[in-house]
Amino acid sequence: MKRLLVGNAPCSWGTLEHQGTSKQIPFSQMLDELVETGYTGTELGDWGYMPTDPEALRSELKKRGDVVMLGAFVPVALKNKAGHAEGRERAVKTARLLAAVASAPAPFLVLSDDNGTDPARTRRAGLIRPMDGLRKEEWTVFARGADEIAHAVFDGTGLRTVFHHHCAGYVETPEEIELLLEKTQPERLGLVFDTGHYTHGTGREDVDLTAALDRFAERIWYVHLKDLDPKVARRSRKEEWDYFTAMRNGLYPELGLGCVDFPAVLRWLAKREYQGYVLVEQDVLPGMGTPKQSAQRNRAYIRSIESSFA
Repeated sequence: MKRLLVGNAPCSWGTLEHQGTSKQIPFSQMLDELVETGYTGTELGDWGYMPTDPEALRSELKKRGDVVMLGAFVPVALKNKAGHAEGRERAVKTARLLAAVASAPAPFLVLSDDNGTDPARTRRAGLIRPMDGLRKEEWTVFARGADEIAHAVFDGTGLRTVFHHHCAGYVETPEEIELLLEKTQPERLGLVFDTGHYTHGTGREDVDLTAALDRFAERIWYVHLKDLDPKVARRSRKEEWDYFTAMRNGLYPELGLGCVDFPAVLRWLAKREYQGYVLVEQDVLPGMGTPKQSAQRNRAYIRSIESSFA
């Protein structure tokens, strides 16, 4: 049976952008628990969460059995042209650190909108209407900024960039994903397909993920596995919860407990002869849940369906 490469990320331990550090689990504990629960790859987390000195970071990864660094999430307010230069600098700085500790497969710079900072988009996550989106001229600015960052990252480090569609940001719905991909250059900017964000972003739970994966197949370079609790998603729409309220109420459960058809995703990846890692993400806010135990159960669930990847 073909081996499925599986990683996990700091966000599963409550390390999320814009959420502060008061309840943050130390990176050393997070990495220890990641390895103990059966994962071989990780992402960097917010800048400064893990060591930013390449030698120090390499040492932390090596002493835990050569954990593979898979990428780093960099949010940039791409709608605002004035923020592009600063965002580009952060992205290249982050990519240099990734490149310095890279192994195989090579890590990605994971670019995203500055999610959760626009009150209107945060309030309507999972309920986005066409009128809530970017205007034509704003799309031009957004896409140009994403392209410029992807090119700067490649020129400076040789690493590729993937865009992370994300609830509470300006690229959430299938139509918004398609627009971004149409307006950006495929040789430098790919897509990280996130199963949970995609499902919630459609505004429904009965989503044909195979059709979605087919739709964006040529740009999907990386995959995040996240589940979605359909009851919480429906309630969040009915009661018009903002995105973070939905998260506090358990929007993203452990894998296999929600509505995402993970066996179908693995079958699709196998058919496409996918060679990279899949990254488990069970986004929780700081202090929520039981990260180590959840990571262990998530890994056990993936093993239980791994024959789908054969």
